Amino acid sequence: MHTPNATKEEIVLPLEEEIVDIADFFKVFGDPTRLKILFLLEQGEKGVNAISEELGMQQSTISQQLKLLRACRLVRFRKDGRNVLYRLNDEHIHEILALGTEHYQELQ
Repeated sequence: MHTPNATKEEIVLPLEEEIVDIADFFKVFGDPTRLKILFLLEQGEKGVNAISEELGMQQSTISQQLKLLRACRLVRFRKDGRNVLYRLNDEHIHEILALGTEHYQELQ
């Protein structure tokens, strides 16, 4: 990684595989629907019905996006009877959303 006092010879980039994986991770945040879902889940657990109602979108669309968010390990779920409740996977996701919001607000 880049250190503040490093010379050009000392700068070390992550491995190519890591770069590709990190780029894929950030691509997930590039979709407005997925971002809306993540911001909603910041407020706590929600089911597909609640998310689709709050966003005014089809349940199938929300389910599709949640599947991708699960695959990228940004959200996790638990079953409560017949209901499936989703939440953010960990504190890192909260931090990434907060940093994105903070950066946006600084640009305004």
